Amino acid sequence: MPQPLIRRAGSDDAAALAAIGARTFGETFGHLYPPADLQRFLAESYDLERTRADLADPAKAAWLVEAGGEAVGYALAGPCALPHPEVTPACGELKRIYLLEAWQGGGLGARLFAETVTWLQSQGPRSIWIGVWSENHGAQRFYARHGFEKAGEYGFRVGETVDREYILRRSARDFAEG
Repeated sequence: MPQPLIRRAGSDDAAALAAIGARTFGETFGHLYPPADLQRFLAESYDLERTRADLADPAKAAWLVEAGGEAVGYALAGPCALPHPEVTPACGELKRIYLLEAWQGGGLGARLFAETVTWLQSQGPRSIWIGVWSENHGAQRFYARHGFEKAGEYGFRVGETVDREYILRRSARDFAEG
């Protein structure tokens, strides 16, 4: 396999980012939902105009992972929008981080995660929040190794299906201490 490259996504990457977003979500979670619910969710969540707006927002940042000229993963970070009473405007959120299945397990996810955390902490230490599907035990272990702890739960809607999502947090204090 070609050596993957992680780079900040720009406005010219909107179509590639929307496509890899829909593809990785479908590959990872598509089996959980009725087809109509999944298609509606993907059309809304990975809409080209919504992706362009994310890329144009100076409070957000996206990364594209490419190998051999093909997008194989991505991440999106910005202000925290998770429904938790302790979230403040200063909090950051790792909103999305996905790799195609063939690219998982070799350390690439850790590299992509490190890029996003570095950006989220670039203005000084702040709490970072992440929403993780309650049954995604591998992701939960990964985030626990990086100092995240469960802070709550909420319902994540995909069409008529409502998944139990865990809200994880690593406090600003933890980042300041190292």
